[in-house]
Amino acid sequence: MYWAHSVSHDLINWIHLDLAFAPTEPFDINGCLSGSATVLPGNKPIMLYTGIDTENRQVQNLAVPKDLSDPYLREWVKHTGNPIISLPEEIQPDDFRDPTTTWLEEDGTWRLLVGSQKDKTGIAFLYHSGDFVNWTKSDSPLHKVSGTGMWECVDFFPVWVDSTNGVDTSIINPSNRVKHLLKLGIQDHGKDCYLIGKYSADKENYVPEDELTLSTLRLDYGMYYASKSFFDPVKNRRIMTAWVNESDSEADVIARGWSGVQSFPRSLWLDKNQKQLLQWPIEEIEMLHQNEVSFHNKKLDGGSSLEVLGITASQADVKISFKLANLEEAEELDPSWVDPQLICSENDASKKGKFGPFGLLALASSDLREQTAIFFRVFRKNGRYVVLMCSDQSRLVFFNSIVS
Repeated sequence: MYWAHSVSHDLINWIHLDLAFAPTEPFDINGCLSGSATVLPGNKPIMLYTGIDTENRQVQNLAVPKDLSDPYLREWVKHTGNPIISLPEEIQPDDFRDPTTTWLEEDGTWRLLVGSQKDKTGIAFLYHSGDFVNWTKSDSPLHKVSGTGMWECVDFFPVWVDSTNGVDTSIINPSNRVKHLLKLGIQDHGKDCYLIGKYSADKENYVPEDELTLSTLRLDYGMYYASKSFFDPVKNRRIMTAWVNESDSEADVIARGWSGVQSFPRSLWLDKNQKQLLQWPIEEIEMLHQNEVSFHNKKLDGGSSLEVLGITASQADVKISFKLANLEEAEELDPSWVDPQLICSENDASKKGKFGPFGLLALASSDLREQTAIFFRVFRKNGRYVVLMCSDQSRLVFFNSIVS
């Protein structure tokens, strides 16, 4: 595993540079895994990353830019004293990785988290340091949950309770205006889940408002994993990107020479009820917009479709509004359906319901043998309506009622 390196002035157009890290030293000779950047006082960036050492143990390492005057920070120098954090005695060699962005406490010490597990208990180990080189593990993890397995690509950051702006990672709790979000990559299930709660710097503990389960809050129900956020001080926002895996075969991946892509960057903030994250593509995405195609007031009966002409790009930003009549006739949502992703997989775009599927066919061939269906279903639940949005990537689905 290597670290590739790309830079951007706008988070849309990227310049590929030479590799940043390669496995060259005893502390990372078997691979350079994920990590995080922190900007120290004086505008000095520093990188923490996981290395696999000569004994195949996951350890945490430090690197700094070779030339701070280089705006692209092309070259990085690994700390000669690596690893700065060794594998805890009770943890298996391959269960200790992905240090977070650090935060600075009022007492002048730095804190960071490292993901782990022991006997299927997911763990976020908490470390602190006064000089960023010598780190000490806290007596208790920041958080742990039995039965969840390995936690990787952990992220931990504050969110305002009364603003859509982002918050610097080192802001702790000014007048109770922030909560803290703990994001966890649940390796056994390939899901990015998160908890919202209160962090106490004095007690070094985190109290989430809800329990972590497989039906807990998800960042995304698509192929979205190993996400990482950062605070943008220029536009005062928190931005997240993630790895988007693909559903094609290993043979296709090998023939193509690459696997997976990075997601569109998205801004994050806490909803008004303080119960979940809201997300939206960053405003810079709009610079990609060209050749707008629009239409209004088209009536679609069951089984009918409408082809949208004039779009030839492989990427499209679609804004669509459906108006439905007689919603009181919608089906009752099955009480056993608690996982939206499972509902979508069991009721793909070929399964006709009272209100759905209806939506879009993207990247569809003229004979519809190849397509990606993005569709909706409407249900009733306890006197309210539940709208389910699904994506069907099986490519061999035929539809009763769909808009293409």
